[in-house]
Amino acid sequence: MAKIIQNPIVLSIAGSDSSAGAGIQADLKTISALGGYGCTAITAVTAQNTQGVRSLNPVPTSVLREQCEAVFDDLDICSVKIGMLPNADSIRVVAEILRKYQPQFVVLDPVMVATSGDSLVEDNICQALLTELLPLADVVTPNVSELAQLTDCSATKITADTLVKIQAQKLLDKGAKAVLAKGGHLENDTATDWLIMPDFSKAYQKPRIHSKNTHGTGCTLSSAIATMRPQVTGLPEAVAAAKNFVHGAIIEAANWQLGKGHGPLDHFYSNLSSYHFTAVPE
Repeated sequence: MAKIIQNPIVLSIAGSDSSAGAGIQADLKTISALGGYGCTAITAVTAQNTQGVRSLNPVPTSVLREQCEAVFDDLDICSVKIGMLPNADSIRVVAEILRKYQPQFVVLDPVMVATSGDSLVEDNICQALLTELLPLADVVTPNVSELAQLTDCSATKITADTLVKIQAQKLLDKGAKAVLAKGGHLENDTATDWLIMPDFSKAYQKPRIHSKNTHGTGCTLSSAIATMRPQVTGLPEAVAAAKNFVHGAIIEAANWQLGKGHGPLDHFYSNLSSYHFTAVPE
């Protein structure tokens, strides 16, 4: 008898990381670990390792469109995670795809800079992200630097959780439905992320883990949210589950010696295919 796939099907639209720590590769690991079925549309091919990005090669927009349409025309996509989009043309194509197929849930991770500090996008794409994709996403997940760029603020001015929350509110004013503002780059003993919605706000706090192996943390968190959202009752619960997963993956990879720079997370640190996180906001 044929097996009917019940797992949520999650489409990752993002760049490829040849070291497999971030991007499409990290997304597929995360989706699989959390019980989903992952499919992809690659936006760019990078040559990179744990030490940095050597080259970035955007996929032609016609090829990006064909990948997305091929997947949507055949598979029942539950949610979409959008990662690195290298230029304004790719942003517009993805926006057209979302308007055409109207997936149930969309996570926008506005990736602009790699963990190594290397830029992953062309200059001046913020306006395209704000006008084309922000209104179509159910949640946007910027870190402090990305939040600053999207709100025309200097990242050096965002030095506390309260300031992160204020800047996140500015994205709501620009049309976002929900913002998960990540405070992991702040110099605090705890790593606090703020989920800001028009009628709801919640701080998610975890003890800071001192590890150099944090490559792909943002990609992992956003794809975890996209995977968990069809399996739980709401966005706050999906964020709580995703945060638990990422926290555990960082802990388990802290002592890895993989590469000479920023290593990846341990996405398969437990038998997660049948594991359900306690998806209750802390």
